[in-house]
Amino acid sequence: MLNKAGVTRILALLILQIGPVAAVTPGFNCGKDSIAIRYSKTITSEDIKAHLTVLASDEYEGRETGEAGQKKAARYISNHFSSVGIPPYIDSADRDSQNYYQVFPLVIQSPYGAVISLKGKDFQFIDDFYFFSGFDDLSTEIDEITFLGYGIDSEGYNDYDGRDINGKWIMVLSGEPVDKNENSIVTGNKNISDWSSNWRKKRNLAKEKGAIGMFIVSTEFEENLNSYRHYIERPSVKLATVKTEEKDKQIPIFYLSLEMANSLLAASNSKTTIESVIKKTSKKKKPYFEALISNINVKVVREKTHIQSENVLGYIEGTDKKDEVIVITAHYDHLGVSGEEIYNGADDDGSGTVALLELAEAFAKAKFDGHGTRRSILIMPVAGEEKGLLGSKYYTENPVFPLDNTVANLNIDMIGRIDTIHEGNPNYIYLIGADRLSQDLHDVSEQANSEYINLELDYRYNDEDDPNRFYYRSDHYNFAKNNIPVIFYFNGVHEDYHQPTDTVDKIDFNKIEKITRLVYFTAWKLANMENRIEVTSDTTE
Repeated sequence: MLNKAGVTRILALLILQIGPVAAVTPGFNCGKDSIAIRYSKTITSEDIKAHLTVLASDEYEGRETGEAGQKKAARYISNHFSSVGIPPYIDSADRDSQNYYQVFPLVIQSPYGAVISLKGKDFQFIDDFYFFSGFDDLSTEIDEITFLGYGIDSEGYNDYDGRDINGKWIMVLSGEPVDKNENSIVTGNKNISDWSSNWRKKRNLAKEKGAIGMFIVSTEFEENLNSYRHYIERPSVKLATVKTEEKDKQIPIFYLSLEMANSLLAASNSKTTIESVIKKTSKKKKPYFEALISNINVKVVREKTHIQSENVLGYIEGTDKKDEVIVITAHYDHLGVSGEEIYNGADDDGSGTVALLELAEAFAKAKFDGHGTRRSILIMPVAGEEKGLLGSKYYTENPVFPLDNTVANLNIDMIGRIDTIHEGNPNYIYLIGADRLSQDLHDVSEQANSEYINLELDYRYNDEDDPNRFYYRSDHYNFAKNNIPVIFYFNGVHEDYHQPTDTVDKIDFNKIEKITRLVYFTAWKLANMENRIEVTSDTTE
């Protein structure tokens, strides 16, 4: 009979012969799959470059949502689906059976047509104020405005303390107060808080406390106007079919110049100015409050045009679990043309779009050769992302395949460049959302990477307190809102983000190939595992 030392020696010999045993999560496929590897090789940097050179060329005019360039891109994508053997999906009886499109209606609104009047003087859009469209047209008279300092509610500094703003318009200063030494009164040091870096925080707080409208006095009005003019002056686009519930409606927000804000104070018989409020708050380190009584007329009536756009659906039916679907998305629209400059969007999101074309080919070839996945795969380039995630929003509100049967969404938005954090190291990708709703999804993703790809998976932007809020800023979020587990693949922003200089010559095609293969292996595992991944948390909680 072996003693303890003898047993230990035998176990050691066995480990040397067979290697360490990896931890296995029940239901996951472990070890490399030779069939998966075979079809992953169809994903090549050469094909990626060929597709992107077309889609991000001047001929496609920046792929503006609803415009000719976007429609040309949709045709290119659907022709590719057809060429690799993916048939058109059939949505309804009145749909042309040769169509790959899910069409959705949009309304274009001009930003012009807004006037704010004060005691007979009209203040004009762009000259005196600006806004980012997102709220409904309105025509209202405001009798009282609550001037609420900086509109901050933090532990050491609270503009809302003891103030009731329910049902009122408020006016706040941009940024946050600093003392004479340029230390933030909120943080107590040189570092600014997210009250300055995340404009949504003030808006969300004001809405939560019952404000019905908001004026933000921009202390850097001209600089901000010049930086964001491209967005401010462009017509906004929204879904024509959606009736927003009252709780989800955005409150109107107007950014005022210092001159306009001071005119408002003077017309209200206030004895202060914006500059003196800033100085007083800096010196006393206490919030400023004043009720401004004045008749202000705000009128926003925008010219509207109705158009259509399209999601492109490449559906690859599964085998024994075909009713369950893995949806893989990327947006193929971009910012179009401004003046003589074309916003080609090679990285944003031409890189994600061409990844989908390669994924479609890989999964379609596998199916053609008799190696189709057990679950179905929906490759879906979506439009309208740049206008507010509209294509994915329309799909999740009008799903072609039931959301209850949608196992996961893998979303690709910018994978062709290297950001400053990883300068000189292309072997990384930011993953966002993988563990928010499903630990299983995170584990499958990690396993796919360790078995096949070995990228550096960077999760810094997955932090729920990420001030960039990337989790909420691409098409996966509309799936996450419906409790569908998601992964967002993202290389980070760079100096050419949303600029006409985001061009094909700056793309790292080998990087796209590697990340696309990671998405492929992750989807392959999700589509073939015995049990679908579990949802372990609920976004509605």
